[in-house]
Amino acid sequence: MTATEFEPVLTAEEEALLPSDEDVAFYAAHGWYLSKKLLTDDEVDALAAAADRYYAGERHRRLPVRPPKLAYWDPSKGPVQRHNDYVHHEHDGLGAILRKPLIGAVAARLARATEIRVFQSTLIYKPPVSGEPSNIVPWHFDKHYWASSSSEDMLTAFIPLHDCGEEMGTITMVDGSHRWEETGADDTVVRHFADRDRDQLEEMLAENAAHNGAAIRKVPMVIPKGHMSFHHCRTYHGSGANVSGRPRRAISLHLQDGDNAWREYSLSDGTLAAYNHDVLVRRTHDGRPDYADPEYCPVIWRHRAPQGG
Repeated sequence: MTATEFEPVLTAEEEALLPSDEDVAFYAAHGWYLSKKLLTDDEVDALAAAADRYYAGERHRRLPVRPPKLAYWDPSKGPVQRHNDYVHHEHDGLGAILRKPLIGAVAARLARATEIRVFQSTLIYKPPVSGEPSNIVPWHFDKHYWASSSSEDMLTAFIPLHDCGEEMGTITMVDGSHRWEETGADDTVVRHFADRDRDQLEEMLAENAAHNGAAIRKVPMVIPKGHMSFHHCRTYHGSGANVSGRPRRAISLHLQDGDNAWREYSLSDGTLAAYNHDVLVRRTHDGRPDYADPEYCPVIWRHRAPQGG
């Protein structure tokens, strides 16, 4: 697909919802941004209804192979926090709304990119069980799991399917942590937080803050229905218990800028960092996994770069 074949145009109303220059500067300084109302109530309700059908077993296509680190809740796992990857690919009702160009346009402004592609989408359901251990998401940042990606500008949109506040265990950012220099070279951090000790991750956050002479300022995202938060791929984040009495339902939409590509990244044990895409996506002419494969990583925003200075 060439640039001229995909250059979506926003309406005047949508243009008004884009981040301002001040918003972009805030994101650069703090590593997160709370959007305006990017989805209508009808669109959010349609996402929730599509999620219900997904949980009931509806799929429009399935992954041809099961990647090694796939998050894929099914009823046999019980009333734990649910995570299901690749929902934009498997379910057309979810995918159609997640590919809304306005979401990509906001991400492009924040990342200062001319193209935004989906990288991953994860449907999340946090049950209203305050003591459920899986409900606590420890501090981590996404780039740790994306070591095979060349970009340092990837970002995530967190999209609740309802009003979402602290009592629901909303996503919480560590303000400005994307600008921290990491301590040491412990590449076990590429292991997903679900496979790591929570206390160890708390300790890692404290050590990195101390190394940077920074205070740990935790900012819960209070997100009205139709709004969403965006965070940089190096922003530490996590979430607490859901004590609201209602399920916390959301989608984590991971986004990549147009320059992102697979890179060879060696770990200390001699293996290469990998991502689930690597067994799914097509190959480039020189045999590398293609993170621009439109089957799994569709473009949702593209525009011509500005001319001149």
